[in-house]
Amino acid sequence: MSRYALVTGASGEIGQAIARELADQGYNLYLHYYQNKEAVEKLQFEFSTKVECKLVNSNLADPEGPSILYEQLDNPVEVLVYNCGSSHTGLMTDVSPKELDSMVQLQLKSPFSLLQKLLPTMVEKKQGSIVMITSIWGQTGASCEVLYSMVKGGMNTMVKALSKELAPSGIRVNAVAPGIIATKMNKHLSDDELDEIADEIPIGRFGLPEEVSDAVGYLISKKSSYITGHILPVNGAWYC
Repeated sequence: MSRYALVTGASGEIGQAIARELADQGYNLYLHYYQNKEAVEKLQFEFSTKVECKLVNSNLADPEGPSILYEQLDNPVEVLVYNCGSSHTGLMTDVSPKELDSMVQLQLKSPFSLLQKLLPTMVEKKQGSIVMITSIWGQTGASCEVLYSMVKGGMNTMVKALSKELAPSGIRVNAVAPGIIATKMNKHLSDDELDEIADEIPIGRFGLPEEVSDAVGYLISKKSSYITGHILPVNGAWYC
C-alpha cells in the first residue's frame, strides 16, 4: 500500500536531507517549497526511479498558506515533517509587528492549521507520525533571538500536548531540536564567529543536515514505536 509523507521546507539543506531519508524508507513524497523551486525539482528528478514525488508550493508565513498547501494534496498523508528554516536575529525591541506576525504564523499558526486539516484522516486510520523541526533555542532560549526562541519553544510545547491527545489514536508526535547545523542559515556569521561557536560545542564541530535527517528517520520508523512527546536534541552536547 502506498504511503505518503509531506515535508515542508524541502528546498533547504535540512529539508533535502529529510526528503532523502524518507525516500529511502519507501515513502512517496510531497515536497513543499515557497521560492526555491529549482532545489525541489532536482530532488524530484533524483527520486524519479525510487518513489513518487510531487511538488507543492505555498507561503506558510501567510495565513492562507496552509489551505493553499492542503488543496494540492491528492492523497492522504501518513507522515508530516514540519521543517522551516526561517530565523530572526536582533534585539527584541527592534522586532517589527510584521516580523512578529510572520514568525508566529510560520512556526506556530501554520503547523497548527495544517494539522487540523491532516489529522482527521490519520485519526480515522489510527496511523500517523508527526515530527516538528524545532531548535536548541526552543529549549534554552537565546539572547538576541527571543522571537525565534519563543516560537520554537511554543512548537516544543505543542508537540508534548498533541502527543497526549493523539496517543490513543495510534499517532505519534515528536520533535527534533537541532543545535547549530552547517547550512546557509549561518551565512551571516563571519569565519571567526563560526570558529568561536565550534569551539564552544563539546563535540567540536557543527552538525550536518544528514545528522538531523537520521534523527527524523528514527522517529518515524518502527524502531521508535513507543516514543512520543519527545524532543530529541541533535546538538553535540552544546548548551545541554
